[in-house]
Amino acid sequence: MRIVYHLGAHCTDNERLVRCLLKNRSVLAAEGIVVPGPTRYRTLLRDTAAQLRGQPANRETQTMLLDQILDVDDFKRLVFSWDSFMGYAQSAIGATLYPTAARRLASFVQCFPDSPHEFHLAVRNPATFLPAMVERISQRSPEPVAPFDPLKMRWSDLVRSIREAVPDVPITLWCDEDTPLLWPEVLRAVAGHGPGTRLEDTTDLLSTILRPEGLARMNAWMADNPNLDAGQRRRATGVFLEKFALPEALEQEIVMPGWDGALVADLTADYDRDISRIMAIPGVTVLVP
Repeated sequence: MRIVYHLGAHCTDNERLVRCLLKNRSVLAAEGIVVPGPTRYRTLLRDTAAQLRGQPANRETQTMLLDQILDVDDFKRLVFSWDSFMGYAQSAIGATLYPTAARRLASFVQCFPDSPHEFHLAVRNPATFLPAMVERISQRSPEPVAPFDPLKMRWSDLVRSIREAVPDVPITLWCDEDTPLLWPEVLRAVAGHGPGTRLEDTTDLLSTILRPEGLARMNAWMADNPNLDAGQRRRATGVFLEKFALPEALEQEIVMPGWDGALVADLTADYDRDISRIMAIPGVTVLVP
C-alpha cells in the first residue's frame, strides 16, 4: 500500500480537497483508493507518532492503526489530509516556516515504515500567507505572535528540510494562487485516480471566487465539452475567471503592522524566485498551469 499525506498548508484550501475526495469515496474505492474520515486518523496518527519517538512501528502497531482507520482490507492507496501534519498554526511561524515540520513528518512516516509515502503541499505567497496566519493564530490564542522576519519565511527552506529528513518521500507541490486553474490536476495528484475517472462536485473551489452566474455558465459549458484536455480546461477556466470573478476574491487587502507596499512587493518577487528554487530541488514535482 502507498501512504499519501496532504499537508495543507494552513490558509490554503481550507479542507476543500479532503471534502471533495470524501464525496467521491465510492468512485475512488473502485480503484483501490481509500479516503478515511479525518476523525479516524488525525489524533490517532499524532499520538502514535509521539509514542514511537522516531522508531518504526512494528507489524502489530501497523495492523492496529489500519484496523482503527479502515473498514476495508483490500486497497492500494491510503490518503490522509491535515494542515497540522507539519505543525499546528501557532508554531508555523518561527525562525523559518514550520520549523518542526521535518521532524514531525519523519515521525509520521514511521507509523507505516514498510510502505512508500508521498507528500502533497500547497504553498502561498508570504505577502498574503503570513497576515492570514497571524490573524488565524490571534483568533485562537491570547498570546501575541512572536516577532519574525517576513523576508526569511521561504518555502524552499521548508521543502529542503523535509527532503533531507525523509529523502525517500517525493513531494508534489503547487501554488495556492494557481489552484483554481489546477484543481483537477491537484485532486488527481493526491488521490492517484486514473486519467479517465470523473469526480463529482469539483467546482466547490470555483464557487468561492466566481459569481453564481459565471459558475452556472462554466458548468454548462464544461458539460457540453466533456473531452477537454488539461490545457484546454485551464484556458477555459481562465476565461470564466476573467469575466466572472468576484472582485473581493482577487483583491486581497494586506494589513500588517509595519508593512508597506515596498515590503509586499519584495515578498512577492522573492516568492516567484522561491518557486524556481523549489523546482530545482530533487524529488519535488511542482504543478503549474
